[in-house]
Amino acid sequence: MKMMALQDEWWPTMTCFGCGPANAEGLRLKSYPQLDGSVTATFQPWPQHDNGGGFLNGGVIATLLDCHSAAAVHQEAFLNGWMPAEGESLAYVTAGIDVRYRRPAPLKEPVTLVASTKNVSEDQITALVRLEWDGKVRAEGEALWKRWRPRT
Repeated sequence: MKMMALQDEWWPTMTCFGCGPANAEGLRLKSYPQLDGSVTATFQPWPQHDNGGGFLNGGVIATLLDCHSAAAVHQEAFLNGWMPAEGESLAYVTAGIDVRYRRPAPLKEPVTLVASTKNVSEDQITALVRLEWDGKVRAEGEALWKRWRPRT
């Protein structure tokens, strides 16, 4: 039996461009928890994601890193019982992400994303996330996520 993607399980009606299952024109990233506590995903770039030089666009890469880190952060939060506020979809939102591009990423081959968490507290969680291809890190990031508490 194939495991359900975290996005499909938690946010089936979310329209986020990067990971929203309900956005038919979005990237529709699918992330899966691993036994070691990390979260992984495979993404097949589209021709429209070209950076003009035949490689995966840096903005698309940043979006993938941000949205994949969301899966790791929310997996950690939900395991700790830190659920979204009543009526909200997300328990945490991105407060910042530092992206480092290491090597060009292919446009015509699937890439792998791996994310894990560090510095975990109910107020904020930091995620480490990377995009890999052919056994090498192509881009990596550190994302800070803060607890979402809507103001009334």
